[in-house]
Amino acid sequence: MKAAVIFGGSGFIGCHYATALLAAGAVDRVYLCDLVAPDFARFGRDCEQAYANGAITYSSCDVRQPIDLDLAGDVTLIANFAAIHREPGHDAFEYFQTNILGAENVCYWADTVNCQQLIFTSSIAPYGPADKEKTEASIPTPVTPYGSSKLVAEKIHQAWQAQNSAERKLVIVRPGVVFGPGEGGNVTRLIKSVLGRYFFYMGNKKTHKAGTYVKELCRAMSWVLGRMDQGGISLFNMSLNPAPDIQEYVETICTTAGVKRRVPNVPFTLMYLASLIIDPIAKLFNINQPISPVRIKKLVRSNNISPRFLEDQSYDYRFSFGQAMADWHSDQPADWGG
Repeated sequence: MKAAVIFGGSGFIGCHYATALLAAGAVDRVYLCDLVAPDFARFGRDCEQAYANGAITYSSCDVRQPIDLDLAGDVTLIANFAAIHREPGHDAFEYFQTNILGAENVCYWADTVNCQQLIFTSSIAPYGPADKEKTEASIPTPVTPYGSSKLVAEKIHQAWQAQNSAERKLVIVRPGVVFGPGEGGNVTRLIKSVLGRYFFYMGNKKTHKAGTYVKELCRAMSWVLGRMDQGGISLFNMSLNPAPDIQEYVETICTTAGVKRRVPNVPFTLMYLASLIIDPIAKLFNINQPISPVRIKKLVRSNNISPRFLEDQSYDYRFSFGQAMADWHSDQPADWGG
């Protein structure tokens, strides 16, 4: 029996990737190793059905600690999706503690089970924010604890591969914002704010935000791994090509939802000052609200990432931006207020 093990598997990407692996017949069983059990209903009908079929097993695991798992089957693939990633939301040390120790412990466990294939989800955060287009050849210049910890984790995985470079296959993907059924992050907040009429442009209509649909990401990771006929490292950016700007996100959301919205343009300074006032009050009363100062600043920073590797390898995208949003709307209408 061929098995895949996904660390951080109860999360958004992990549950979708487990579904994709089983749908493709790549493995017979998938183990999701995480701190909490997965809630497959949250991630749409496709994921819920995959879990109901009985080929997915949850195992409690904290990657910050040495990993001790005794799993049935031949572990032919390990995916390391475990990470602390939300910004804001964590102290600086937490990003390093989870992302670096997790990389070390996952790689050590891969040695113990003699697994020769490993996928690691990094981030575009190691590039740092910039209007200039970044490709896989660009020099990383992280400016946040999250970006720095992810870059170090990449090097740890690369060191694992170098120990047996002729046989070990390592895929490192640097995705932009990943959206789709059950995401619950930046794009979900954008959808709710646009449809709820409380989203405003801040002179950022043409600010690029690299992003990818979760089902496209899952497809691309397996596609890149499948093209490796011998040991090596494949590092690739993952985004729609070209990276959409904020106005394209807003217009595609409106088209998908079948609504029309006139989005006003408010000066950035005014929105930022409002966030500085609202955020501490919201924290005082434990209110979750979407206009924190960190998020406001992120909305005017470009993440203009080019998926040059996929382009050079003639990767055929399954979903356009509009098709991705439509599929999300169909698979999990609750995310859209349905």
